[in-house]
Formats: sequence, structure tokens, C-alpha cells
Amino acid sequence: MKQLVSHLACGLVREPGRVRVHEHVEDGRHVIELSVAPADRGRVIGREGRTVNAMRTLLDALARRRGGSCALEVLD
Repeated sequence: MKQLVSHLACGLVREPGRVRVHEHVEDGRHVIELSVAPADRGRVIGREGRTVNAMRTLLDALARRRGGSCALEVLD
């Protein structure tokens, strides 16, 4: 899942070298933290959060298929 988020984010941003993805488990749930350059945050979030919500939907479907759950957070 970490690789999927990294791949998607790198395709959206202007500075793919500054994309950082960190994954950890919190209360039995996978939490993926995405960090990008400040100028690229809007590209990852999208209008009204549509882009990041689409990424969350993909991750949730993948996690459910594997029998778990997942959360995606975009860090400042």
C-alpha cells in the first residue's frame, strides 16, 4: 500500500523527489502518512479533496480485500 501511495503521489506532484511516505499500524489499522513539498499539497489534495479521497477509496478497497483497514493522512 505504501508503494501505491508513493507511485500515485509522484505522478501528481511537480517535485517527486520530495514525496515521503511513512506507514505504521495504530489500533490494528494501517495508517499511511504522505508528505510532499508545500507547493504540491494542493495537487495531492485536489479540488474539495477529491483527489485525496479517491486515493483513500483505492487504499480502503485494497485493505478490505486483505482483511484490514487503512487510513491516509496528508501531512503539513
